[in-house]
Amino acid sequence: MTDHIQEARRILAVNDRGGYTVPTDRLYPFQWNWDSAFVAMGFALYDVDRAYRELERLAEGQWADGMIPHIVFHQPSDTYFPGPSVWRTKHGIPTSGITQPPVFAIALRQVHDAADEGARERTLALYLAALKWHRWWYAARDPEGTGLVALLHPWESGSDNSPAWDAAMARVPTTTTTPVVRKDIGHVHADMRPRDEDYRRFIHLVDTYADCDWNPAEQWVRAPFKVAEIQTTAILLKAGEDLEHLARLFGRTEEAEEIAAFNALSRKAILGQWRPALSRFVSRDLVSGADIEAATQAGFLPLLALDLEAAMASAAVAEMRRWSAGLKVAFPTTKPGLAAYEPKRYWRGPAWGIINWLLIEGLRRNGEGAFAEELRGSTLSAIEREGFAEYFDPETGEGCGGLGFSWTAAAYLWLKRGGR
Repeated sequence: MTDHIQEARRILAVNDRGGYTVPTDRLYPFQWNWDSAFVAMGFALYDVDRAYRELERLAEGQWADGMIPHIVFHQPSDTYFPGPSVWRTKHGIPTSGITQPPVFAIALRQVHDAADEGARERTLALYLAALKWHRWWYAARDPEGTGLVALLHPWESGSDNSPAWDAAMARVPTTTTTPVVRKDIGHVHADMRPRDEDYRRFIHLVDTYADCDWNPAEQWVRAPFKVAEIQTTAILLKAGEDLEHLARLFGRTEEAEEIAAFNALSRKAILGQWRPALSRFVSRDLVSGADIEAATQAGFLPLLALDLEAAMASAAVAEMRRWSAGLKVAFPTTKPGLAAYEPKRYWRGPAWGIINWLLIEGLRRNGEGAFAEELRGSTLSAIEREGFAEYFDPETGEGCGGLGFSWTAAAYLWLKRGGR
């Protein structure tokens, strides 16, 4: 009988590259931002020192302005595109030029809570990095002070080819001065990955921002893709709550009040994005000014960061149950039955362990423990049947994408112990 906990730990060990963890070998050979935050929470369950090290290695890539990039290229590799030469950033360590959902402070609180008193200084150093990043988010990605932070590239969402971006990305040209030499489809079947057209648009955006020398103000003006995104803002708010907790723990009252003001602004803004007719929250396209009503998992992520009125929470859960009905693995990242739904194609339908992890936390927060437990059981069963795949076909349960995946291993460890 397979010991899945030991197997999860083995995967994290195999993917260790010297204090940081790659998502999986070859397909993703560098350190990814939100992947490492989830991995750190997994490590915190049995190796707190290694959990700290994961976050410390990620923070090595932080820019002077506070941004923590979505990829840190600690070592060379020719198995991934786009590499450092495409990004053309100018920092001590080669990195990408965009960011990713700010799970960092959520992880830091969990790692700190698992540590002994002697780790206070390690937490404080990482707290300061997280605070600098949160300030960057509100300055660079919400310059008008709305409380909703914007993404300038779909990769910043972590949900790269989600149907949520279809309308906004249709405006982005497919022309690029960079040869698009895809490596991903040499590791994973093309039917599970974004399409070639998607990649040409992705790289057009990279070219545009590289031409701005990665200056946030200039990017904001020139961005053809600009989305005030509900999932990322919800994660930022939850991370902000954890950051405020740490600030108060360390007696840093002035910083705690600054963070609390950020949190209050985002809390109000997210609530304003609830759409009763849809029973979920929506993002906003800042170029067109329109709501993004595409039915994706992002519409339910605010559960993670808000204490909703009971009627609102119940409506959201009823809608989530409708999406999950008859599926072998919940929760789908696109509503089944829609034209945009593709159960095996990356973020256009498959179920992801880390998204379920966040949804479970949100459901529990809002008193929806029964559905949270169903989702936890569905996730654990999928992993135990199929292994530690990147994601799962919600209809067949098949493990898809990369295999031996680090954040799936971390999610298993976290969910197996029942979560928080």
